[in-house]
Amino acid sequence: MTEQNFQTRYYTSYSGITLPLKLVGEIAADDMANRNTFFEGSFNDQDQLCLCRKIVYGETDLEHRYDYYDNGMLKQAVIIDEDDEQITLSFDQQGNQLNA
Repeated sequence: MTEQNFQTRYYTSYSGITLPLKLVGEIAADDMANRNTFFEGSFNDQDQLCLCRKIVYGETDLEHRYDYYDNGMLKQAVIIDEDDEQITLSFDQQGNQLNA
C-alpha cells in the first residue's frame, strides 16, 4: 500500500465471496465499547477498502490488505490468518486472478 491518509470505519460483518470484502452494518465509533467481534476497515481517498481486520475480543483474527490499479481494479490481496500464515493473491487490470 502506498502512503496516504486513511479513514477507519467499523462494521458488524461482510457480504459476498469476492475480494475485496464488502463490509456491511456500519457501527458508530461511540458504540464500539460494547462489541466483542467487529470488522475494522481502512479506506483510502477513493473510498477503496485497503485494510480490513476482523477483531475478536481485542485481538486481530484475520487481516486483508488490498492494493489497487489506477483504474480501480484490485491489484493484490494479502490475507493473514490468526496464525500469521499469509497468502498473496495477484490480479490483472481486468480483475482476473493471476496466481489461481
